[in-house]
Amino acid sequence: MSLYQVRPAVARDAATIAAIHVNTWQEAYEGLLPEADLKAISVDKRLKLWREAIQYGDPQVHVAVDGDRIVGFVGFDRSRDPKSKPTTGEIWAIYVGPGDWDQGAGLALWDAAREGLVEEGCTEVTLWVMLKNERALRFFELAGFKRELNTARTTPMGSVKVEEIRLKRTLD
Repeated sequence: MSLYQVRPAVARDAATIAAIHVNTWQEAYEGLLPEADLKAISVDKRLKLWREAIQYGDPQVHVAVDGDRIVGFVGFDRSRDPKSKPTTGEIWAIYVGPGDWDQGAGLALWDAAREGLVEEGCTEVTLWVMLKNERALRFFELAGFKRELNTARTTPMGSVKVEEIRLKRTLD
């Protein structure tokens, strides 16, 4: 049982979500992306993105809270990948603030996303992870995701291109 409560995000959560998004990127991708790219990530741009996501439910956004403090968030919905089945969901984003890593918030967020996707009629879920992001790969593989080796792709990220792979699992 998680110590974290997970609830749907509301408009007032957007600023905290944006700050967690930026802080987590800067910590998790240190050494994986150029320092200048990490410093250039804008809370303002992320704020606009997450305000709109919360307002329109695209993707659905939930937050993990410890008391009244938001420690992480997840965005999930139907898969954005071309040719995916209508019963395929996708984790669009899942981030926990670095100070709260390894405490169970990520698992609580994953559980909430899984429940939400099942309620939407999804039978499987995918997500994309940078191949060099060993922490994320380990987390998702422990959660039952498997790498789809034929999906590796190169994606522009800031001033560089990174290798990503899609992971997949059934929702049972």
